[in-house]
Order: sequence, then C-alpha cells, then structure tokens
Amino acid sequence: MIKIGLIREGKMPADSRVALTPAQCKWLRQHNPQVAITVQHSDTRCFKDAEYAAAGVAVADDITHCDILLGIKEVPVNMLVANKTYLFFSHTKKLQPYNQLLLQKIIENNITLIDYECLEHEDGARIIGFGFFAGIVGAHNGMMAYGNRTGAYKLERVNSGKNLQHLIHTYFGLKLPAIKIAVTGSGRVAHGVLEIMNLMGIHETEPEDYLEKDFVYPVYVHLKGADLYKPKINKNYNRTDFHNNPADYICVFKKYIPHTDILMNGIYWEQKIPRLFENEDLKNIDFRIKTIADITDDMGGSVPCNIGESTIENPVYGVDKNTLLRTGPYLTNVVDVMAVGNLPNELPRDASRYFGEQLIKYVFTDLFKDEESRLINRATIVKKGILNEGYEYMKDYAVGKL
Repeated sequence: MIKIGLIREGKMPADSRVALTPAQCKWLRQHNPQVAITVQHSDTRCFKDAEYAAAGVAVADDITHCDILLGIKEVPVNMLVANKTYLFFSHTKKLQPYNQLLLQKIIENNITLIDYECLEHEDGARIIGFGFFAGIVGAHNGMMAYGNRTGAYKLERVNSGKNLQHLIHTYFGLKLPAIKIAVTGSGRVAHGVLEIMNLMGIHETEPEDYLEKDFVYPVYVHLKGADLYKPKINKNYNRTDFHNNPADYICVFKKYIPHTDILMNGIYWEQKIPRLFENEDLKNIDFRIKTIADITDDMGGSVPCNIGESTIENPVYGVDKNTLLRTGPYLTNVVDVMAVGNLPNELPRDASRYFGEQLIKYVFTDLFKDEESRLINRATIVKKGILNEGYEYMKDYAVGKL
C-alpha cells in the first residue's frame, strides 16, 4: 500500500492551495486501489476538510503514518518528518540563501526531496507549475494598478473566494485607453498574461509596428527570447546556446521602453542572464513605463527595481526613479511595481485543480512504480539524506557554505 499525505501548509503567510482536490483524491483511489490518501487537518486550505471527507478521504491531524507527503510551499524545518519522501517547491535549486537551512535539515533528517520545479519532460520543459495562474492574476493586478494610477478605468481586486469565471465577468464592458503593453516570456506565466490580454480585448501587434506606430486602441507586443536577446557576435539567436551561454548575449529591451506604458514580465531569469534594463535607466527622460507587473518575481533580477515582494493584501508599491527607494504607489516620479510571490493563491481552487491534473497525468504513474523512474530521479534533489546525482553543485550550500 502506498500511503500519501496532503500536508498542512506551514509557511507564513499561509498558502491555501493544495496538490490534490477532493475530486482528484477520489479519482486516484478509484483507479489506484494500492493508494491510500490522508489529508492533514487545515483551517486555511481552499478546499475544506468536510469536502475531502465527503469525497471519502480520511482527514487527520497526524499523518506520520504516510510514506509520501505532498505540499506546495517550503516546509518549515520544525515541521519536517524524518525518513519521509516529500514533494514541494523547495526553492533551493538556485542556492537561495533563505532556504539553505531547509536543505540542510532535509539531509540531516534522512529525507527524500522531490522538487516540483525539477520535474521535466525529456525536452526540458517543466511539467508542474502554477505559472499560468500567476500570469492570470499578475496581469490583472498590473492592469488594475495602471487604472488606479491614471483613473482611466477601474478594476476590482481578485478575491480568493471567487474563481476564474467570476474574474472574466468583471471584464464585460471594460473600456481601456490607447495604452501599449509589453509582455515578456514564452512559458506558462506568459500564456496566462496573454489570456488576460485577449479577454480584455487588447490587440496584439508585431514588434516593428509597436516601435513605429501610435494606436487609438490598446495594444500589446509579445516579446520572446529571440526578440529580447541578441548575440554579442554576429550570429543568430539560439535558445539552447543562450541558456548555456547567456553572457554571450545582450538584452535589447531598452528600445521598447520609450514606447511602453505597462510591462508584464514573465521571462525566466538567473544571475548570468542580462537584465531587461538597469536601475539607472529609470532616471532617463524617455523611461515611459508607469507600471511593472514582475510576475516571475526575482528580486533585483530581470526587473532590477523589484526591491522586494509585495503582498496579496497590498500588491503594489512604488519605486522612486531618482532615489530608487520604496514608496507608496501612484505617486509622482514613481514607477509602480507589482511583485507578489504567491499570485496563484488569489485563485486557489482553480490553480489547485490545474496542478493536480498535471500530477495525475504526468507524475504519479512514475511515482508509484516499483522500479526507479528516470523522471522522478532527475527531480530528486536529495535521496534518503544524500544529494542526488546531478545536484553535486549544491555540496557547499548543503554543508553551510555559499
């Protein structure tokens, strides 16, 4: 018998998403009689304990009898259970300093850590993620912020008690001014942003027209890797080469800045990848951007004026163009920044359904196999307290060095 436990989220502020909905738990049990599921009691989960009980799923405070524990966000070190297999987003893959102790405790407690972020198809595409819903909510919040700044229109807040269908209904009759929006990225986040652009009736335009024309209606341009990065030497952009050798490329986003009112950033970023712009660029007279939705939310990353996360309660802050200090939003000489780290938590039930579907379709078959799975092994950062093959680069991080 494979015993799965859905753990109570412990990281604060509490996340209400879950890896499996009640209906998905019921389906799994019906189609996999060797699987037993227990849901740990939670007052903050978007699906109530009673909904799981009604689906025939056991609810309990103690789930230490389970072999595989499924969460969403990082598990607080004091909540880790030794000798278990965990699946959650650990945010350790990039050697994030704030989660170094977490990885050390995972090793110390002889735990196996399978990181959702590391689950990939054979071509390297990520299998699991909430990026689409981050894009949905982030784009909505970005548009809301621009409306709040200009007074040209009004959008209501996304409410965790509502769903995507309700959000779509709020766009009926929405009349937007002739603004220009740059959308960056090509993954799930960008797809979510594009969904909102289309639902709001914003017209797509090609990069050349975006740079050369003025419009009497709202438009967006979708900028992918080849539009944003150019090799330093005379050769064509190559996605694989770019990700292997990002220092050999320059970013050309600056030419879009004088033509852009809102930046919706969904681009993947790591330390060696050129930023979209630098903080000094904010001081230029042609820095037209008023609102930045940094949906990928890398502090000081591709959007350098992301100087820290905002919250669901207060999703937008200002950055003074001269001092680069954090201020209130919507002030004179300020760029408004939306940088919420847990955006999908504003549509938790929709996001949880989507997440659980991906687990069931692409992961659980391999997870339940008796023999070792290549998919699961590649996503296993720590195996029974030892750094797994492919993660040797984390050795110093794991022993307390950076």
